[in-house]
Amino acid sequence: MSRVATRMGAMLTAVVLILASWAVTTRREAAALDPFTGYLMAHFTGETAAGEQIYLAHSTNGLNWTDLNYGGPVLYSTIGTRGVRDPALVRSPAGDRYWIIATDLRIASGTSWSDAANRGSTSLVVWESTDLVNWSAPWLINVAGGISGAGNAWAPEAIYNPATGDYVVYWATNSARNGVTKHRIWYVRTSNFRTFTAPQLYIERPGTQGLIDTQIIDVPNSVGGYRYYRASADGHITIEASNSILGSWTTLGNLSHMGISNGTGGGNVVEGPMWAQFNGRNEWNLWLDQFATGRGYMPISSTNLGSTQNFRTRSDYSMGTNRKRHGSILNITAAEQSRVLAKWNLNAPVNRLQSYNFQDRYVRHANLDVRIDPNVSPAADAQFRLVPGLANSSGYVSFQSVNYPGYYLRHYGFDFVLAPNDGTTTFAADATFRQVAGLADGAWSSFQSYNYPDRYIRHYNYLLKLEPVTTAQARGDATYRVTS
Repeated sequence: MSRVATRMGAMLTAVVLILASWAVTTRREAAALDPFTGYLMAHFTGETAAGEQIYLAHSTNGLNWTDLNYGGPVLYSTIGTRGVRDPALVRSPAGDRYWIIATDLRIASGTSWSDAANRGSTSLVVWESTDLVNWSAPWLINVAGGISGAGNAWAPEAIYNPATGDYVVYWATNSARNGVTKHRIWYVRTSNFRTFTAPQLYIERPGTQGLIDTQIIDVPNSVGGYRYYRASADGHITIEASNSILGSWTTLGNLSHMGISNGTGGGNVVEGPMWAQFNGRNEWNLWLDQFATGRGYMPISSTNLGSTQNFRTRSDYSMGTNRKRHGSILNITAAEQSRVLAKWNLNAPVNRLQSYNFQDRYVRHANLDVRIDPNVSPAADAQFRLVPGLANSSGYVSFQSVNYPGYYLRHYGFDFVLAPNDGTTTFAADATFRQVAGLADGAWSSFQSYNYPDRYIRHYNYLLKLEPVTTAQARGDATYRVTS
C-alpha cells in the first residue's frame, strides 16, 4: 500500500472516530435535554439514629411531596462518622452520571455541636450512579484538609461550570482567618468527585458573621438578567447574582421585607435554602427550612429572580410524612422518574404477626424491645411491612416498622430488637428471614434465620427470641399468621 493510501486510510479512520464520538456525545446531550416531568428531593430527617442518612421524596408538580422507600432511608453511610446530612444531588451535563455529596456528620452518636464544628470531619461523603437508582459504595473526599485549622466541612453543594468544563464543589468550613474564627464558604474543582484542586476561599461575610448554607441555581436564558443566582444563610437569606460561577457576584437583597431571616433579622427564622425551577416554565421555588419553629420546609416563588421583591409566599404545598431537612431537588425526566418510582415507590401492605398459640397476642415493639402482647396500643407498634430481605431478596423477607421507617426487626445476641438499619452486612443478615410453612400448622408461617438457618423466630415468656426448634411447644411458639 502507498504512503498516500495509508495516510488517507488513517485520516478516514480519524474522521469516523470523530463522527462516532460526536454522535455519542449528541445522544448523551439529547438525553439530558429530554423534558423534565418530575422532581426528586434528597434530604435527611434530623438527629435520630436513622435520621442522618439519605432519604428521597418525589413530586409530580414541585409542590406536593411523597416519601419514597416507605419513608425509610435509601442510602446509608458506612464510612467516616457513619452519618450524613445536607445531601446534594448532582447530574452530569450529558445526563449519564449522577453523584450525591453530603456532610460527614452524625450528631445522633453523641457528638456535640462544638466538637463537630471545631474537631469534626473535614471530608465529604460521595456516592456515584449511572442510572439514579443503583449507587456505588460511598467514599470520602477530604476537601477541607488543606485549610489551616479546619474544624469541619459542612453543607456541600456542587454545580457544573461550563467555563472550565468541570464541577465546582463548595461547602462551609469553620477556621481561623485574619484573627477571626467562623464559617466561610470554600470551593474546589473536580471532574470525577475523587480528585480535586486545592481549596480556595469562595464567600466570606464581613466581621464575625459566619455563613454555612449556600446554594446556586443555573437559570436558563438569564431570566432576571443573570445566569446564576445563589441564596445564602448568613444571618439573613441573602440573594446574589452573577454570570460566572467563579466570578464576581452582585447582591440583590434579602428576604427581610417578607419577615424571613436566618436569625439576624428575626421574624420567621429559616436555614438550608434549596432552589428548584418548575418544569416547563420560568418560575422558581426557593425552599426554606423553618428550623426555629420545627415546621420544616416552606416555598417562596418567583417568576423573575432579578429582584428579591418578586418573591411571594404560597400555601398550596405538602411535604409528606417525613420531616425534611437541608437537601436538594433535581428535576427529572420521564425515564429517570420511571426508574426511581420502580425502585422506591413501593406498596407492600401493612401487616401484623399473630401468635399461633396465643391468638389474642401480636408481635410488637415496645421501647425497641420485641414481644407478643394483646390489645397493642398504639396499634402501629404491631404493624410491619414484609419487604424483600435486606441480605437476600430472593425468597427472604425483612420486617420494617410502620411507625419507625428505616427500623427493622433484627436479632442481637439471639434476642430481638427494633433497630435502625446501619447499612452493614451484619445488620442485613440479622434482619433477614425465610418465610416457610408454619412449623405447628402449615397454613400459618414460620420464619427461619438467614444467617443461623437452624434457628427460627419464636416467643419465650412472650419475648421474641431466635432459637432452634425441637419440641412441640417450640413449634407452636415459632408459628405466626401474617394478617392485616
